[in-house]
Amino acid sequence: MAHANNSRLLAEVRRRKILELVEQSGQVTIPELVKRFAVSSVTVRSDLDVLSAKGALLRSHGGAVRYETAQDYPLQLKATLRHPEKSRIGAAAAKLVQANQTVILDSGTTTAEIAKQLKRARQKITVITSALNIANELADAPEISLIMLGGVLRTLSFSFVGPQTEAILRDLHADLLFLAVDGFTLEHGPFTSDPLEAQLNALMMKVTREVTIVADSSKLGRRSLFRIGPLETVHRLITDAHAPEDFTESLRKKGIEVMLV
Repeated sequence: MAHANNSRLLAEVRRRKILELVEQSGQVTIPELVKRFAVSSVTVRSDLDVLSAKGALLRSHGGAVRYETAQDYPLQLKATLRHPEKSRIGAAAAKLVQANQTVILDSGTTTAEIAKQLKRARQKITVITSALNIANELADAPEISLIMLGGVLRTLSFSFVGPQTEAILRDLHADLLFLAVDGFTLEHGPFTSDPLEAQLNALMMKVTREVTIVADSSKLGRRSLFRIGPLETVHRLITDAHAPEDFTESLRKKGIEVMLV
């Protein structure tokens, strides 16, 4: 028992020091931490996973970066964060889409995973998106009719926003919206870090029959700068199995479907 308590204490001390390093430098790598603390890479990965699950940092390929609520991150970095979870979420979301439906895919790396799965499904659907990476993924899929929303390009997210984007969207209607978010709370619903993204996302919700939030568990209970819309407009959440049980149960009590993958 004493040995177990000592091991737990050592792990907590090491994780506090890892957080200090992340705060100081903005990022850390697994080899750097292995050398500094004289532990295995398996132990370091476990430490980073625990800290990431608590929302203390963001896991990236080969290490971790500092989490800043108000900051947006480049698409290339987001693609390395929690990729296994995003892949499972994408597969579950794609299974909800039926032939001949119209689907809106918001910009993001989780929705990009949905696009990959829809392409493999080879069924006739229409996809509306403002995201260049998603449009590029689906451009050579003959079964998919692709509608690209133009506008002002946000280089961080590789997506279009602004009045022109919204003007095109207002004349459209969709069966399903898959919305990737930077935060999602029980009190205020979904959030994003950019005001123009928030405006576009809110309009996406208005022109769609059914709204599904796709977000890994690190986004749950977390706020970002700009609120997208009320919780009451959300029909479903697809997230990973590490989602807090009290959060998911509260959503279910409000009549929102929760899918854990």
